[in-house]
Amino acid sequence: MNWHLAFIASALSTGAVSSFAPTVGQSRSSALQMASDPDTVTLGIFGGGTVGGGIVEILSKKKAYFKQLTGKNIEVKTICVRDASKPRDFALPEGCSVVTSYDDILNDEDIDIAVEVMGGTTDAKDVIVGSLKNGKSVVTANKALIAKDLPEIEQLVTSLDGDVQFRYEAAVCGGIPIIRSMQSDFVGDEIQLMSGIINGCTNFMLTAMDRDGKSYAEALSEASELGYAEADPTLDVGGFDARSKLKILIRLAYGIDVEEEEISCRGITELSKIDFGYAKTLGGTIKLLGVAEKNKAGEVSAFVAPCYVTNDDPLSSVNGATNAIELISDNLQSSIYIGQGAGRYPTANSCINDIVALAKGDTTPLPFNPKSEDTKFVNNYESVFFLRLSYRDQVGITRQVGEICEKHGVSIHSILQNPIAKSQESAFAIVTEKVEFAAIARVLADIEALGWCKGKPFYMPVLREDWQQ
Repeated sequence: MNWHLAFIASALSTGAVSSFAPTVGQSRSSALQMASDPDTVTLGIFGGGTVGGGIVEILSKKKAYFKQLTGKNIEVKTICVRDASKPRDFALPEGCSVVTSYDDILNDEDIDIAVEVMGGTTDAKDVIVGSLKNGKSVVTANKALIAKDLPEIEQLVTSLDGDVQFRYEAAVCGGIPIIRSMQSDFVGDEIQLMSGIINGCTNFMLTAMDRDGKSYAEALSEASELGYAEADPTLDVGGFDARSKLKILIRLAYGIDVEEEEISCRGITELSKIDFGYAKTLGGTIKLLGVAEKNKAGEVSAFVAPCYVTNDDPLSSVNGATNAIELISDNLQSSIYIGQGAGRYPTANSCINDIVALAKGDTTPLPFNPKSEDTKFVNNYESVFFLRLSYRDQVGITRQVGEICEKHGVSIHSILQNPIAKSQESAFAIVTEKVEFAAIARVLADIEALGWCKGKPFYMPVLREDWQQ
């Protein structure tokens, strides 16, 4: 088992910048031609908030080291922000200008690398596309934009001069070097399964619900107080942030572009203390995971959902806002990457790694890895499933459930019922054998239509087929 650790703390949000429309000029022949000084790599940063400030601080702190490493001075010439008069929590480099117009970076031929850490998918796309077309290499932390417009970005990058590079290590899991590893460490390997805790906010909340016995509302309130959750936490708790990251990882691992809406996505809003009670009875816990798997027929399936994981599973002990990804492959077998998935310095660190690589002259002609012509995505997956059914007491409930499962070809592994403290918490759980999700969906629809069923049945996949061993 290969362990890659990237532990750095902090969890603040990226600052935003102004909505100036960029002017796109003519491409230069080389992204790093360094017109003004061949010994200097010059940066323009879009975004002077949390991550932008972290980048400036690291560049200043390790200036001499980076000069030794690359043979060049790396200097920040311009930072574009929404409000140039706003005080910054970092010291500006000597000679650095703070501006509010995108064009001050886009049209400056002395700037070799454009760093986009402003966030969003509209203006950010404009500055990334404008920078690339103007011959500047791009470093970005923008997972939402890449997930949304990956094919368009790829087409543009491959159409430009080979020296114009697109780097995005910080876009997936912050400080964990998963992008570069998948671009270089698995080229002779075949990834069969990816499973990961790829959203820090929800992992923090699930840790609080499991370890501290807190309700969903209590866990969300604490996550908000500590800055892990946004004012509108829907992207996190709904699983959508994790889905964007999973889409990018699917392209890197399997060479296919999947529309985000095609990836089954369920967040943690339906989880309750009852589910964690049953998980403990079974000897495990619950994690929100992004999972993608390639079957023997060469088909890839994927989902984002709460999953039951056993206590001896390597992902079960990853708590708080920490991220983790496991890749199971033919040659390396199990490789696990653990680290901070967000925050000022973890995210800035990944941006710095991309900047230094460009300064050294490293190239990645295909930033998303080659496409696969013989791999297809299927919107269905197989798993062992945990079902939780709330009920109004009556005779024959388990018999009806058994008949419905038999009707749809679902084999029941076990039925669980913990002691009931309150009548409104009347619920029992079923663990199935491995089966297609489509069959589970039919079972749940039939059960929900029964008079004794209270509310919508809850389900979640069990991560490992061999979960009992």
